[in-house]
Amino acid sequence: MSGDSTKAAVQNYQFGQRFIDPKVLAAIRSLGLVSRTVVEGFISGMHRSPYHGFSMEFAEYRAYAPGDDIRSVDWKVYARSDKYFVKKYEGDTNTQLFLMLDCSRSMAFTSHKLTKLDYGRILAASLAYLARRQKDAVGLLTFASEVLDYTPARTRRGHFQTLLHQLDEAKAEQRTDIRTSIEQLSSYTRKRSLIALISDFYQDPEEVAKALRIFHLRGNDLILFHILDPAELQPPFSGVSTLEDMETQERLTFVAQSREIYQKQLEEHIARLKKEAADIHVDYLMLDTETPLDLALYRYLTRRAKHY
Repeated sequence: MSGDSTKAAVQNYQFGQRFIDPKVLAAIRSLGLVSRTVVEGFISGMHRSPYHGFSMEFAEYRAYAPGDDIRSVDWKVYARSDKYFVKKYEGDTNTQLFLMLDCSRSMAFTSHKLTKLDYGRILAASLAYLARRQKDAVGLLTFASEVLDYTPARTRRGHFQTLLHQLDEAKAEQRTDIRTSIEQLSSYTRKRSLIALISDFYQDPEEVAKALRIFHLRGNDLILFHILDPAELQPPFSGVSTLEDMETQERLTFVAQSREIYQKQLEEHIARLKKEAADIHVDYLMLDTETPLDLALYRYLTRRAKHY
């Protein structure tokens, strides 16, 4: 995509509709530009951003300095001491974000311009950019049936570009094995972290939950971003169709009566995944690939901020 057309696409978003259209995202080839457009558009569009760091656990006080947000001043301490102090949170000091991106074959599916993998890559890049603004360490693990690539969490200069390169190189391959990949990540993470798992979750929810418990028991914070295509949520088929599993190549005949059976099984799968996540206090958010990503960030982070 040329520089002029990229610039025009961004301007159409900034001066047009409130939330960025995934079709615009599909037209912008630079992950760095896309993530900046999504995050800065999201932040500037909020009267008060709900994002104050991925972790909001109180750490300590420090003296107020020019440029600090006046809202961070502890007025009770001021009333007692006649001095200005602001609260420092773990998110200001040593928060560590790990992104896990599913790169199995099923993530290559799309019924429009954006595959689930592309949507997941943009989501991961946006979360990394958001953490970078907050000076948090970010790591990335891509996986399918095993770990494909791993970059440790860092804050050093140039690290964000390393993550973008890894995301840009990610290709959909192999079958899904979330549990094995999660267990491998557990051997890499020693300190408490926020772990964002981005996947279409075509695996038994109980198997996923068993692996997630490892992180939960260590005190980590977890988010499941469930990415689905609109055609997976509402199959557009009529009459008789032949469907092929992208991971196993198994073929099935889809008839009109199959729609109700499929819808019921999908709803049950999502309900089980939500329940398993809730049982171990893991956040769950389902997104279809036509959901504007800045809207997705707003919904999630606003809800998350209420917990702190």
